[in-house]
Amino acid sequence: MALRAVVFDVGDTLFSEERAWAAWASWLGVQERELSAALGATIERRADHRSAFELLRPGFDLRRELAARAAAGFPDDPTALYDLHADARPALERLRAAGLRVGVAANQPARVEPLVRDLLEDGELLGISEVWGIAKPDPRFFARIAAELDLAPAEVAYVGDRVDNDVMPAVAAGMVAVLIHRGPWGIVQAGWPEAMHARIRADSLERAAERLVALA
Repeated sequence: MALRAVVFDVGDTLFSEERAWAAWASWLGVQERELSAALGATIERRADHRSAFELLRPGFDLRRELAARAAAGFPDDPTALYDLHADARPALERLRAAGLRVGVAANQPARVEPLVRDLLEDGELLGISEVWGIAKPDPRFFARIAAELDLAPAEVAYVGDRVDNDVMPAVAAGMVAVLIHRGPWGIVQAGWPEAMHARIRADSLERAAERLVALA
């Protein structure tokens, strides 16, 4: 079955989260490399990423810290802390030019929606977990992507940086899974055996787009 649509994750796929993690390091009073090391170790042992904070600050409570950050006026807005990857727009444009539909569906708060919508054209899919009320890797998230596009899962490719949240559930849903090797998850999880289930593996969106066009 020919590919007809490509749907993207947000964090460390279309947008870099580097400054968002740097902000957390600053807030915690640790070096960025210390938080990076803790995050890498957490990902490798397949634990929740919040465990990285607990390694650096035992007893860490995310809700309490988020409230304290907000009260202190610390930046926590994705529009201020996410940076669009240089290859994002060219990749989307290449896919559109090849006649493929594009969209975005990701685990993100509702406030990230305006930032992502700037990438999309009218009528293109934009799915945000907080808005949908379901999040990856829930199979219903991927079923909704196919339903919103009115396509068979095999006609849809899902592009993300995580094996656990992106590749495996996309494959289980019957979609073409694409793994992008960048960001903490993309680098660490690329070494997992399950990463081999990705139909396409690439270190940039432009390279991924080139291979996706060949499937159309």
